[in-house]
Amino acid sequence: MAEAPPVSGSLVEQLTTEKYECMVCCELVRVTAPVWSCQSCYHVFHLNCIKKWARSPASQADGQSGWRCPACQNVSAHVPNTYTCFCGKVKNPEWSRNEIPHSCGEVCRKKQPGQDCPHSCNLLCHPGPCPPCPAFTTKTCECGRTRHTVRCGQAVSVHCSNPCENVLNCGQHHCAELCHGGQCQPCRIILNQVCYCGNTSRDVLCGTDIGKSDGFGDFGCLKICGKDLKCGNHMCSQVCHPQPCQPCPRLPHLVRYCPCGQTPLSQLLELGSSGRKTCMDPVPTCGKVCGKPLSCGSSDFIHTCEKLCHEGDCGPCSRTSVISCRCSFRTKELPCTSLKSEGMTGKGHEETFWGKDATFMCDKRCSKKRLCGRHKCNEICCVDKEHKCPLICGRKLRCGLHRCEEPCHRGNCQTCWQASFDELSCHCGASVIYPPVPCGTRPPVCTQTCARVHDCDHPVYHSCHSEEKCPPCTFLTQKWCMGKHELRSNIPCHLVDISCGLPCSAALPCGMHRCQRLCHKGECLVDEACKQPCTTPRADCGHPCMAPCHLSSPCPVTACKAKIELQCECGRRKEIMICSEASSTYQRIAAISMASKITDMQLGDSVEISKLITKKEIHQARLECDEECSALERKKQLAEAFHISDDSDPFNVRSSASKFSDSLKEDARKDLKFVSDVEKEMKALVEAVDKGKNNKKSHFFPPMNRDHRRIIHELAQVYGLESVSYDSEPKRNVVVIAVRGKSVCPTTTLTSVLEKEVQARPPPPIPHHRQSDKNPGSNNLQKIEKEAVIDYFDVQD
Repeated sequence: MAEAPPVSGSLVEQLTTEKYECMVCCELVRVTAPVWSCQSCYHVFHLNCIKKWARSPASQADGQSGWRCPACQNVSAHVPNTYTCFCGKVKNPEWSRNEIPHSCGEVCRKKQPGQDCPHSCNLLCHPGPCPPCPAFTTKTCECGRTRHTVRCGQAVSVHCSNPCENVLNCGQHHCAELCHGGQCQPCRIILNQVCYCGNTSRDVLCGTDIGKSDGFGDFGCLKICGKDLKCGNHMCSQVCHPQPCQPCPRLPHLVRYCPCGQTPLSQLLELGSSGRKTCMDPVPTCGKVCGKPLSCGSSDFIHTCEKLCHEGDCGPCSRTSVISCRCSFRTKELPCTSLKSEGMTGKGHEETFWGKDATFMCDKRCSKKRLCGRHKCNEICCVDKEHKCPLICGRKLRCGLHRCEEPCHRGNCQTCWQASFDELSCHCGASVIYPPVPCGTRPPVCTQTCARVHDCDHPVYHSCHSEEKCPPCTFLTQKWCMGKHELRSNIPCHLVDISCGLPCSAALPCGMHRCQRLCHKGECLVDEACKQPCTTPRADCGHPCMAPCHLSSPCPVTACKAKIELQCECGRRKEIMICSEASSTYQRIAAISMASKITDMQLGDSVEISKLITKKEIHQARLECDEECSALERKKQLAEAFHISDDSDPFNVRSSASKFSDSLKEDARKDLKFVSDVEKEMKALVEAVDKGKNNKKSHFFPPMNRDHRRIIHELAQVYGLESVSYDSEPKRNVVVIAVRGKSVCPTTTLTSVLEKEVQARPPPPIPHHRQSDKNPGSNNLQKIEKEAVIDYFDVQD
């Protein structure tokens, strides 16, 4: 939006004190800097700044040649190149401390643009617009009868209170309106006019068809005249005309040819034809074929009369003619004798055409849009070119109260013509719009504070308004959440239902469960029963019932679906099973064991079977150890015998490296130094969290490529760190966060694992023992030790 033009006095003060800013560079305009002033909005710019602006693409005017002023958007054709004073008379004016900056110090002499004022500005060369001319002049009123003294240059028309009395367009009457500008309205007096032939009359405004009267009539009615000619035998066949009727065309001195026009009457008189004395005598015929063109036929094939030379109209044509419908969509062939009966039915009237003008109406409906663009023409055999819409628009106007009564049209409707003669004021009555008030006018803008009654007693900060509801109160208050869990602060006053985001935890009607919904409004359960799982422990296994809540009825007998973990006696094998399946498995094993115990009882031995049927034993059901368990147990015993541990074995790399994936190892081998630096940073981060007071601590890794970021993300999982990537390429970085209790350093680093894999594994040591003849069992012991060592390394592999 363009800024308001500056006032001359304010411009002079700001330019003199060097407080005026150039709108292009936003720098202060110095008194010695070359400037340029817009002649439309009078803003002042640096000359170099306005040159750069005029050549920039942002200053180009859309669809026009030239550049736009940065302030008022006025288009100028030429780019300023010279530094002139404000009045434009002096180039490169020198600044004097006693004069206005950038002024020549002479009288302005500029004239007011667009005003009929002969005087020029008498102020010294100044910025901004010139003041209005202070001189007075005498102007004549619009009717020219009175003279009035008005301010010079004011483009106002002077009106007096006398009637205009200028001669109207009819040349007979005078204008009765009060003194007005422009041309007078046409004469409104109604006169009755008669046509030239005297058969038709009409009522028209005075001044219509001035100068066409012949003393007997004023207009032509387009009908046959029908007046009696001077011969007294025939009537005028011309169309209604102002001049006297022509002489009878059948007078002997006017007829010089036979009726067909092919033979002069002089030749027929020489051949013995009788001469004509009056207009009633018949015209001699020549005996030839008439040959006059008939009205039927077409432009390509003209039909002619086939009779012998005759008087009067030519008879009917014996040929056929091809005629088109009104819209030229269809054609049909008809005998020329029937063309008279084929009429054209138009809009409320019927016309008959002959010959080339013969036409008919087809059944095709026009599918073109009317001028309104909303409705189709839909006329049968349409010949309308404009397709004006006869319907009423009927759309609601901008006022929202009335509808458009104009014919259906394109574009927006006109402004509502209705007006109110009541005062329109704001809600508090401080601002008023006086009548007449156009329909749809909004109440005036009021700057007073809203005086309506509000729901709260907080201070009101919004102004008077015309809307029914006031804006919501935004005063910050303290309010309880819907579940009364906590008192929330900084809550706007208009907010009513506030959720703290915590679980409701209200006791449900069942007395066993609590509401699991987040802090909510209203009752926890509305017209429905609790459907949370029952937590009553089962009698057989102790797991919860987990059936839908059944307050008054006992727990249903169903199979327990809880998952339990079974493991073998050594703890190597682990398996997740459903409680009911584990129980049935144990019962089957216990039945087999009890059967064997009963067999022992039959042999006379005592058996303890209480442990096979107690709940505790059922819960302690275990899996059976397999061969791998036995091999692992032998390895463990051998490691204890030889004092071998995972940390002391330099070749036990597999157990430590199992936590590192193959892809991580593959990427780490490409840049082992980078992996070593990352692991040092992660180790320091985890130790700092464990020793420090903060539960979380983060470390920022600088931007790097995708492969290095992937290594950091995978190592973070091993160390129990949270890793997040930020920013976009090529500045994408990684931030890792250590959490106390979750982040831990592994026993073996990835760097050490890779270094151990590079080193060649030496063969395992084999212990040697001195054989003794006195101890025949030593050979067996040495054999057992060798087998144990071999089994140990087989398990390792």
